[in-house]
Amino acid sequence: MPAAIYVFSLCAFAFGLSEFVVAGLLTAIADDLDARISLVGTAIAAYALGAAIGAPFITALVAHWRDRQILLLATALLGLGSVLMSASPNLVTLLVIRFVVGLGHGVFMAVASDAATRLVEPQRSGRALSVVWIGLTLALAFGVPIGTYLGSAWSWRVVFLTIGALSVAGMLGLALCMPRGGAAAPSARGGAWKGIQAITHPQLLMTAGIGALVSVATFSFFTFVSPYLQQITGVDVQWLSLGMLLFGVCAIAGNLLGGFLGDAMDGDRSLRLALVALAVNLLGLYSFASVAAMMMLLIGTLGICFFSIVTLLTLRLLKQAQHFIPGYSSVAAGLNIASFNLGTALGGAVGSLTISYATLASVPLTGAVAALLAGIVLYLQRRRMSAIIHIRP
Repeated sequence: MPAAIYVFSLCAFAFGLSEFVVAGLLTAIADDLDARISLVGTAIAAYALGAAIGAPFITALVAHWRDRQILLLATALLGLGSVLMSASPNLVTLLVIRFVVGLGHGVFMAVASDAATRLVEPQRSGRALSVVWIGLTLALAFGVPIGTYLGSAWSWRVVFLTIGALSVAGMLGLALCMPRGGAAAPSARGGAWKGIQAITHPQLLMTAGIGALVSVATFSFFTFVSPYLQQITGVDVQWLSLGMLLFGVCAIAGNLLGGFLGDAMDGDRSLRLALVALAVNLLGLYSFASVAAMMMLLIGTLGICFFSIVTLLTLRLLKQAQHFIPGYSSVAAGLNIASFNLGTALGGAVGSLTISYATLASVPLTGAVAALLAGIVLYLQRRRMSAIIHIRP
């Protein structure tokens, strides 16, 4: 792999740590800023909202810029934002800064995903994409626990200063390793408005809808994994911690598996198998809810299923964009990131409704239904594409 792709992964790790580490620092931040924990929790939502907006829309506006320029600016925003977050005097300031940094997160991941697939030959694009995304999963699996420990033992502000230092290292790597032109420069020439129009392409929107449903399926359960394991399975905090660790570690394996399958098999066939596996996995979480060891295994495989689908869907959207909207494939990657962030938020809401109108034990069934719906949308999209190809003169 070109060195630039590993730099993308380092930057993705820094962005991912900035997004997720707040979950382990809620109490420390709340005590320091004299704010309620429930309000501090919105710091994660503010960041995710920024990523969901920035990924498709800001990426569309700057799609005619060079990749190197966009990535350097997005990483610089992370560095400056991290320093400002570490110095935040109150919660409102922290929320505003996190929203702005989230905008940069969405743009970076969209452009880096697209650039990585163009820096290698087509038969290695899936593996290149998985290397980029593995930075996020490493942040979730290892960065967050380490950041949580440092925040509790030292200060949450030091954690964000450390993220700022990582972003500086990422900027240096981008400056040294990113080509200044040639293959890494976008071919878009239609300007910002053409980029905005690219977001609304029906085939891309259908694929993004599949991503949103996959996130709903996964996070309708995972949002409530703590009460589910403690109340339904009947395990203690140690088992819960093990489950979270397994999810994070297996997420890394899922990224790598998705990249391998995307290169070795037909992309749609791999995606169908992954969606079936996700639905079966969620049904297993419902059926074996009382068996602690089986639940740990299934939570791990949930991480594999979800993150392999993330990689496969991103690759699918990029290929569709190269066919339907050449020169704006980074916009497609941004649409994919937005769909997963939106689906994550909707998954929590759907899980809450399931608990309110049914039971906590039924949450995995809701997720399985969403996974099946994703499979149906994929089937309908393939039929529509086949019809278009058939009638084309």
